[in-house]
Amino acid sequence: MLELDSGLEFNPASDAEFFSLLPAKPGVCLIFAQQANAEPYLIRTADLRRRLQRLLGPPDPTTKRLNLREFAREVRYRETASAFEQTLTYYKQAQQFFPTRYRDMMRVRPAAVLKVSLRNAYPRCFVTRHISVDECGLPNGGAFYGPFASRRSAEAFAEKFLDLFKVRRCQIKIRRDPTFPGCLYSEMKMCLAPCFAGCSKEEYDVEVNRLVAFLDTNGNSLRTAFEQERERASEDLDFEKAASVHKKLEKLDEVLRGRSELARRIQDLDAVILQRGGDNKTIGLFAVRGGKIAEPFFLRFEATSQPASAEETVRDYLEGITNQELLRVKNSRQAGRELGEHLWLVTRWFHSNPRDGEIFFRDKDWPYRRILRGCTRLLSAKQETPEQTDVAGANSNSEERK
Repeated sequence: MLELDSGLEFNPASDAEFFSLLPAKPGVCLIFAQQANAEPYLIRTADLRRRLQRLLGPPDPTTKRLNLREFAREVRYRETASAFEQTLTYYKQAQQFFPTRYRDMMRVRPAAVLKVSLRNAYPRCFVTRHISVDECGLPNGGAFYGPFASRRSAEAFAEKFLDLFKVRRCQIKIRRDPTFPGCLYSEMKMCLAPCFAGCSKEEYDVEVNRLVAFLDTNGNSLRTAFEQERERASEDLDFEKAASVHKKLEKLDEVLRGRSELARRIQDLDAVILQRGGDNKTIGLFAVRGGKIAEPFFLRFEATSQPASAEETVRDYLEGITNQELLRVKNSRQAGRELGEHLWLVTRWFHSNPRDGEIFFRDKDWPYRRILRGCTRLLSAKQETPEQTDVAGANSNSEERK
């Protein structure tokens, strides 16, 4: 995925020619050392030529700025047309060449999600950054919902929608002891109180299933139940109860308004991110299937292309991706960690301000016409160079002073 597709050998004696062949464009670059056993140096930059001139040019004895002129043997690089493409390229290269410390290099922190721990006899909903998956790479051991921009935003959303259910929020081990005093939520009748046998196991399971259905359907299951209850109350001329249920619907709407559009059941997080390509006729399509980022596809729009052929190309790309193709790790622990990192990459882009590019989600099917209209908007928009901060790469023991 996103290989470094260009390269040049570096010879200090002919550095002027070397620098002239480099593009003055954003990109990711890997600098290989003269010594075969030495680690390479990975960077991402807004201007490859300027950055490498600074790193590989003649050293300035008056400064302590990092200089790799005597270190470098060869450079491999990839031009990147967007901040998202650059971040993803850097992530993939760092993961490949520095598997033990790429997370520190990028300051990767798995995305915050909500989990309903179904393996527990009395499940509760809580925020976590750890997603357990099965051998097929699918979330396992509970219902996962997200991702969220931060742990705080996940907790804020959970605090609101949990008021609609009577599932426990405590972290204690449930022993069903009638002498247990309970907690504030049980006293306020906001919890079924399994801690002191305030309900049966079957009653608690019913409430948990309502909660899981709420998350699985983005609140639609609860909305349907409330609307049916309100309609029955109206038919029975119980207008007081109908008004009470209507207030519940208003509260549900308020809760869902605070939900991020990106947040949904993790295995249902299917989307495509559109980014500008390297020229004025190319769009990069980055598919997300079940929260995992697939191999991107770069679609070139020629003047003679027909809309139907472009739609067919997009259809072939999106429908040709399977979860098995996305699973490129050896065990479920690695798969869960990688899924959390992919969700972090998507979340970081989605909540960036300003956010370049567009995203389209798949519900029952892919919105192909809307995707093509999004491509048209990106192609017609004025192309601007994304703000991409230079990042010093692999050798964390070295410092570059500007």
